[in-house]
Amino acid sequence: MSDATPAADPAHADIGIVCALKLEISPLLDRCDRVRKYTGGEFVFRGGLTGEDYDIRVVIVESGTGQERAHRATQALIDAHTPSWVLSVGFSGALSPGLKLGDIVMANSIVDTAGEELKVDVKMAAEPARGWHVGRIVTADEIVRTVSEKEQLARQTDALAVDLESLAVARLCAKSKMRFLAVRAISDDLTEDLPPEVISVFGGTGSLRAGAIAGALWKRPGSAKDMWRLRERAVTASERLASFLTGIIPTLHDTVR
Repeated sequence: MSDATPAADPAHADIGIVCALKLEISPLLDRCDRVRKYTGGEFVFRGGLTGEDYDIRVVIVESGTGQERAHRATQALIDAHTPSWVLSVGFSGALSPGLKLGDIVMANSIVDTAGEELKVDVKMAAEPARGWHVGRIVTADEIVRTVSEKEQLARQTDALAVDLESLAVARLCAKSKMRFLAVRAISDDLTEDLPPEVISVFGGTGSLRAGAIAGALWKRPGSAKDMWRLRERAVTASERLASFLTGIIPTLHDTVR
């Protein structure tokens, strides 16, 4: 019988991340070493090394928007990389006036608009003074664009924030007995509505639709300013998200050593 240590699985990821858009995760990738990109089936994957000694392997799959695509992308991630943790990561809309642009929300439960709920075991405590919150997230079927719609959804669900993917990722992780967290950065708060064009310019894959952008500018030239502000807010949210993830990923990695 050999006493040799089994070779490490080169495909294994310490942390697997599901995000809808590359924009949500780009600043985190900028902080990683030896980043590689490949296409697996219908999804784009990126992997790299992070941590103080760059010894933690992170693999990110871009799902596109919505629960159906998030489910398929999560399954592809699990099948290809058997991650020790799966994180649903990206932007969310604030449902509470106490949440500001760039604040971080970690879900301790995730619900849908029909009332289904999955609990999430979160060990980290909220630190509101630092913009870190722990509470319920609701996963909606479409972008919740206006302040009034968000206020109504908050009353209905008692959630802090809304996204489009986390419940699908959480469901699959629960079924597969995978460690799971949902970590979301606020990209739009309760101070104003999102521009109406935001729904049409994102395709089903979560990518920007050039034709829809051109059409929006033709119909309402003022939308250019609104879309630019939306982009600036997204960049702010993604930077805050990267800073937070860079801090917690080593902690998550330590739990499975």
